[in-house]
Amino acid sequence: MVQAITFDFWDTIAIDESDELKRKDVGLPTKVQARLQLFADEILRYHSEINLSQIGKAFQHANENFTNLWKQKHITLPVVDRFREGYRFLEIELTPSFDVFVKAIEEMEVLIPPYPVDNIAKVIASLATDYKLGIISDTIHTPGRGIKKMLQNWGIIQYFSGFIFSDEVGRSKPSPVVFKKAAETLEVSTNEILHIGDREKTDIDGAVRVRAKSVLYTGANDRDLSDQTRADAICRNYAELTEILKQL
Repeated sequence: MVQAITFDFWDTIAIDESDELKRKDVGLPTKVQARLQLFADEILRYHSEINLSQIGKAFQHANENFTNLWKQKHITLPVVDRFREGYRFLEIELTPSFDVFVKAIEEMEVLIPPYPVDNIAKVIASLATDYKLGIISDTIHTPGRGIKKMLQNWGIIQYFSGFIFSDEVGRSKPSPVVFKKAAETLEVSTNEILHIGDREKTDIDGAVRVRAKSVLYTGANDRDLSDQTRADAICRNYAELTEILKQL
């Protein structure tokens, strides 16, 4: 029997990349462009001998290294470690204001946040009356503390009893480590958890590995995997969730 429900964050509670529309409306560059510019500005402030082409290659290397670890070893490097790798690529020491640069990257999506999924606040508040709720989220550029800040700003953080972020736990989905940590935090067994997420290879596969139930949420980003999913149910709109829970 389901005792706890855990949510992925990106494209499950927040609509990933919807903040790009906000940035465009106020004349800001895309996040990728802004991150590269911050990286270049920090290095050129102290290393005029390094050119923009080299910086671009270091930036690409840092991101590719991050992605390889995420996909292959289920580890998501904190932003500080991601860009340390960029400095290693350039064979330079960390610059004096490196920490300030890292903080600017980490807070970018907090200062200009994505939009929450429609009606998510009502859904969360309703579920909290019957279930323990938690978050299990990989962290890419925004650390766990930044995600908590967004949940707080949307007025829903108080409904969650446990937060499992990959930058804090050291592993990312589908590693059983994060799901077992969530069960421990919420004081339930893994087979008493229902996990809701948008990615088959992380959210659904991870839940299957620990015999938790799972729901593939396609309302924010349908990756056309619905006919192949191992999830117990598919939710295209949170209005369907009450009936899904009854069936499960």
